[in-house]
Amino acid sequence: MSEEKHHHGLFHHHKDEDKPSDYKKEEKHHKHLEHLSEAGVVAAGAYGLHEKHKANKDPEHAHKHKIEEEIAAAAAVGAGGFAFHEHHEKKETKKEEEEAHGKKHHHLF
Repeated sequence: MSEEKHHHGLFHHHKDEDKPSDYKKEEKHHKHLEHLSEAGVVAAGAYGLHEKHKANKDPEHAHKHKIEEEIAAAAAVGAGGFAFHEHHEKKETKKEEEEAHGKKHHHLF
C-alpha cells in the first residue's frame, strides 16, 4: 500500500483536479502579490536613489554606495518582473473563470 505524498514548494502551485477552483479568491491572491511586488519596486528604487545620494556625499565610501545602488536596482527589476508575472496570472485566472462560466471571447482581429 503506497501513499502518494504531495510536496508544495514555495513557488509551485498545484491544483487538485477533482476540486472546483475558487477563481475570485485566486484572482484576489494574484492581485495582492502584484501590489506587494509593486511596493517592492518602489522601496528598492527609493533605496537605490538614497545610496546614489550617499555616494555623492561620502566620497571616501563611494564605491560601497555605488555597489549597494546597483543591488537595489537589480532588486527593483526583479520585483518589477514578479509584478508583471502576477499581473498576467491574475488575467489568466479571470479568463479561466469566464470560460468556466460560459462566457466566450470573440476575437474580431
